Amino acid sequence: MATEQHSAAPPTKGGAAPRPQRGGGPPLTPEEKKLHRRSLRYRLDTKFSPYGFIAPFFLFFAAFGLFPLLFTGWASLHRVSLHSPTDMEWVGFYNFTRLLSDEFFWNALWNTFIIGVIATVPQLLMALGLAHLLNYKLRNSMMFRVAMLTPYATSVAAATLVFAMLYGRDYGMINWFLGLFGVDNIEWEAGSWTAKIAVSTIVIWRWTGYNTLIYLAAMQAVPKDLYESASIDGASRWQQFIHVTIPALRPTILFTVVVSTIGATQLFGEPLLFGSGTSGGANNQYQTLGLYLYEMGWTNFNLGRASAIAWSMFLLLIIIGLVYWFFARLIGRSTGSKGA
Repeated sequence: MATEQHSAAPPTKGGAAPRPQRGGGPPLTPEEKKLHRRSLRYRLDTKFSPYGFIAPFFLFFAAFGLFPLLFTGWASLHRVSLHSPTDMEWVGFYNFTRLLSDEFFWNALWNTFIIGVIATVPQLLMALGLAHLLNYKLRNSMMFRVAMLTPYATSVAAATLVFAMLYGRDYGMINWFLGLFGVDNIEWEAGSWTAKIAVSTIVIWRWTGYNTLIYLAAMQAVPKDLYESASIDGASRWQQFIHVTIPALRPTILFTVVVSTIGATQLFGEPLLFGSGTSGGANNQYQTLGLYLYEMGWTNFNLGRASAIAWSMFLLLIIIGLVYWFFARLIGRSTGSKGA
């Protein structure tokens, strides 16, 4: 029996674009070629557009992040002057081994550690207390939250210059206030501990509000049922804070400790503007690693040793990050075991 043969219907306008004929089929019409090119552009756009959107970040990171990191790492293995950065003499790890016997490096490291402790501990304790107060319903609570960010939004230069005037020896307001109690004028910048305390107060003033809002956001994520259960059991607000809020905030507290430690390691603007130059006082009594790095590179023009200091700070930050990761895993295991 003969069967009827029907010819295929031509593609309708607006349908899927036909594929080009590779064999001996009929050639594509101009409209079919246009639809095919449009479909190809759509497929290419869908596949490569996301990479184009994120490409600027990677280009800027490669230019201003990755390249300086690799260049300083290479320069740290050479004797090189800032006047001629391309004229390098290979010395291996000499710049790093020299830091081990450099008293100025260890002095800067010790100053950085002391200022970091003095600034970080009171800062986070105050931030925790302020966040606990703001967590309760208060009038104009939004105004207080915005006020917490005001020091963080203030310029480092402006804040440091104001504090430098407050800590002035003869006309500073702090010495005037202490004089009301019979305390003689203190030369805050000249002393070792007084200079560290003065620099630490600038850091505390600038970053307490920032950490307060971080703690406040974490507190608002704590389930209200926990507080209700503790209140039914007769726990006071202080007991609820100790036994409910603090355990729930342990990951956030660890995060702020690590971030504050990293910021203290890179401390530069506050001690630079508080005194006169990168020496950190007449006896280098508050010279941090950042100041010593700047002095070695831009004052002494020793790019090789400055690069070694920069990489030492980088390795120190890696160690801090590993410690954070280790304690974060411990906290995660303890939280999981309690939840089980």
